[in-house]
Amino acid sequence: MDFQIHALDAEPFEALFDLTDDELQSKNMRRTTVHTSPGTPCRVSMQDAEVGETVLLLNYAHHDVSNPYRANHAIFVRQNAQSAILEVNEVPDVLRSRLISMRMFGADDMMIGADVVAGEALSDAIKAALDDEAVAYIHLHNAKPGCFAASVTRAIS
Repeated sequence: MDFQIHALDAEPFEALFDLTDDELQSKNMRRTTVHTSPGTPCRVSMQDAEVGETVLLLNYAHHDVSNPYRANHAIFVRQNAQSAILEVNEVPDVLRSRLISMRMFGADDMMIGADVVAGEALSDAIKAALDDEAVAYIHLHNAKPGCFAASVTRAIS
């Protein structure tokens, strides 16, 4: 089953970089400079930020649903990030290089399965999960720090 990994849209985050550090802190956000790479995965560009880049660390509602699986978590966004447009079945390095937790959801937005896979095996694991018609979409998380990584749907042919 072909799949599409979705990056976050850059637009909702752009104006946040114009806020002062105090304004960001009042919104429970932090601006920081990257000191090591890899290690700061941007959810917009789907790349690890480079040393010296400015990023925001903020809480993001990645599963904004009306059920017990509603979820939000911290994410990084690089300043001036362009939204990644990934090819069908493309797994970017930022995912392929990490241990990934997969959470499968049905059409009712309830979790119906989960797995943990090495990033280099992610493509096959996603395809296998989407072979199950009950799976409507998948959320990917970094398994160790637990941060939301991306959403996945069946590719539209």
